[in-house]
Amino acid sequence: MDATVRSNRPRTLPVVLSREEVRSILEIMNGVTWLMASLIYGGGLRIDACLKLRIKDIDFDRGFLTVRSGKGNKDRQTLFPKNLAEPFRNHLSGIRIIHEEDRRNGIEGVSMPGALAYKYPDAGKEWGWFWVFPSANLSADPVTNTIRRHHMYPTTVQKTFKQAREKARVVKQASVHTLRHSFATHLLEAGYDLRTVQELLGHANLQTTMIYTHVATKNMLGVVSPLDM
Repeated sequence: MDATVRSNRPRTLPVVLSREEVRSILEIMNGVTWLMASLIYGGGLRIDACLKLRIKDIDFDRGFLTVRSGKGNKDRQTLFPKNLAEPFRNHLSGIRIIHEEDRRNGIEGVSMPGALAYKYPDAGKEWGWFWVFPSANLSADPVTNTIRRHHMYPTTVQKTFKQAREKARVVKQASVHTLRHSFATHLLEAGYDLRTVQELLGHANLQTTMIYTHVATKNMLGVVSPLDM
C-alpha cells in the first residue's frame, strides 16, 4: 500500500472532557492528587512530566512551567495557572520540610537528569532540584542502587482520578491523560491558534496537534449549524 494513502488514514480521535466534566471531577479530588490533576489539565502536561517537575521548574511570577527533557528530549515551557499559585506555595512549604529532614538524615540527593550528576555531584541535594511531588518513602535508585527519595508513582493519581470520575458519574472512559487532551481542545475552542497549542504541548509535528481540531466543539472556521441560526 502506498505510504501516502496510509498517512491519510483518519486517526482515532482522543477522548475529551467538557469543562464541566473536568470541573466535576476535580471538585471531588483533594490534596496532592488534586494538585497534580489540576496542573496536568492547566498546563497540558503528560503525567510523567508532571511527576518529574523540580522546584526550580515553577516560575510563579511569570506564570509558566519548564518541562525538562520531555518527549523528544527537548525542554519546553507551558502554562502555570495563576489559580494554583497559592495552593502550590502551601504545598511546597510542606515539601520543604521533607527536603530538610532528608538533609539532616544524610540521605543522598535526588537523581539528576543526564550528565548533570557527574558535572554537579552535590546538586541533587539542593532545594531547587528537589521533586515537586516527592514520594513519601525512600527507595533504591534503579541504576545505582543508592537509597534516595524518588518522585511519586503515577498509579497514585491515576487511581484517585478514576475514583473521582466514577463518583462524578462521568461516563466517558477518561484517564489522567485525558486532561491533556482536554487542555488542547479547550484552548482551540477558546480561539487560540494551532501553533501556540503545538508549542505548549511540545509536539514536534503540527499534524499531531491538528487532531484536536476534529474534537473541538467550535468549528475552526467559525461555521454555525443552520439549525442554530
